[in-house]
Amino acid sequence: MTTTETSQAEQGRRAGRPAGATESLGARIAARAGGGVMRVFLVLVGLFWLMPAIGLLLSSLRGPEDIAASGWWKVFTAPSELTFSNYQRLLDNSTITDSLFSTVLITVPATFLVVVIGSLAGYAFAWMEFPGRDWWFLVVVGLLVVPVQVALIPVSELFGTIGIFETTFGVIMFHTAFGLPFAIFLLRNFFAEIPRELLEAARLDGAGEIRLFTRVVMPLGGPAIASLGIFQFLWVWNDMLVALIFADSESPPITVALQQQVRQFGNNIDVLAPGAFVSMVIPLAVFFAFQRQFVSGVMAGAVK
Repeated sequence: MTTTETSQAEQGRRAGRPAGATESLGARIAARAGGGVMRVFLVLVGLFWLMPAIGLLLSSLRGPEDIAASGWWKVFTAPSELTFSNYQRLLDNSTITDSLFSTVLITVPATFLVVVIGSLAGYAFAWMEFPGRDWWFLVVVGLLVVPVQVALIPVSELFGTIGIFETTFGVIMFHTAFGLPFAIFLLRNFFAEIPRELLEAARLDGAGEIRLFTRVVMPLGGPAIASLGIFQFLWVWNDMLVALIFADSESPPITVALQQQVRQFGNNIDVLAPGAFVSMVIPLAVFFAFQRQFVSGVMAGAVK
């Protein structure tokens, strides 16, 4: 037996294959998937995926004349075209700056309310006994399949009746209501995986439900709560449909403000490009800031 055959036999023995069995093509591909070629391929895929964002960034750093004359890739041969004057114009545009403030004013409360209410309801459905608990949870699961578009007209009439249509408060309430079913479903399933013995030990030590929730369940559910917060923040920040219908036309969020800029002026790319990039980079910064908690929450329960 040659050295190569001996090495293959040893690898097959370690992998649990019987002696004499040949390695399949799929197994050989999987074994080499973590090699240098695959890493280079994944880097190229990542760069290709990031190309629109890179193009938007470079366009936001070029003057309007340069943007009209050539594509953003021209900066690699003419780096002198780069300038920060577009961002100065952006700061001088009160519509864009006010819309950024309005977006924060909508996104932060909508995310906070969903996380807090969803955590409390998830704990109640997981560990508290009350009449009709399972049926109420089935109602929550059923609400997951209700599309936002179905509720636009009836909710608009309801908000108009109670006087919160075209207000920031109305947008927050809409996002909170439609974010809660997923939040409750996610956190209930996560909290249910907490060992019962741990909760019973805390109760024997005299912990009530509130203290049990804040001192035991919340710290253990940190990854799932962080994942939920990121999902909700990204959904509310990037939303345009709900904001276009329910938000105040005098102080719209950034998505609606950018759309209005395109409709009104059309050729002011020197303001639209930096505005769109700022609108995109803020949720990216939030995601990367909580990346570790997000991955932990997504992978929670996948491996025992």
